[in-house]
Amino acid sequence: MRLSTKSRYGTRAVLDIALHGRNGPVTLKDMSGRQDVSRKYLGQIINHLLTAGILESIRGPRGGYVLSRPPDSIRLGEIVRALDGSVAPSRCVDNPGVCERTAKCVTREVWTRVKESVESVIDETTIADLVARQKDLESLPL
Repeated sequence: MRLSTKSRYGTRAVLDIALHGRNGPVTLKDMSGRQDVSRKYLGQIINHLLTAGILESIRGPRGGYVLSRPPDSIRLGEIVRALDGSVAPSRCVDNPGVCERTAKCVTREVWTRVKESVESVIDETTIADLVARQKDLESLPL
């Protein structure tokens, strides 16, 4: 099971805004440069995050993007679901009707546990946790 580039880049974008947005909005240009992601692709991702209410847009010459709430209230799971939807490794986990074997399928039980485990980690992890970890990593000697 893999997260899409949208989820990975979206998480990096939200983290970038949390790290660099203390003095005002973060521009798409600056974020794109720091994250080494094309502006066009990052802009598409940002639009999904705006729609999901994770980010807010500030217009004007000093505009850009800010977090819609404090970093300790934005969970990684929100970002992943906004960009990728469910984290279930198989469609039958979320929609048992897609398979006639659902009622007697032991592997579906495993896929359900996988989904629950992933959700547990991403729903317990906040952007504030990632900010703290990033600062810890940056303070380590080379």
